[in-house]
Amino acid sequence: MNSKLLTIDDLADYLGIPKNTLYQWRSKGYGPTGRRIGKHVRYRPADVDAWIEQQGAA
Repeated sequence: MNSKLLTIDDLADYLGIPKNTLYQWRSKGYGPTGRRIGKHVRYRPADVDAWIEQQGAA
């Protein structure tokens, strides 16, 4: 299990969207599931990929 957790910057770059959009999504309960690690929010790549797949199914 050597899957690096993504930072908000990593995720914004991966999705091609602004960081502020991710912050807004998080406050509204939308977007991939983020986990708080101390004072930082991190995203598991598997959660991000699953969320992307769900967007196509809607």
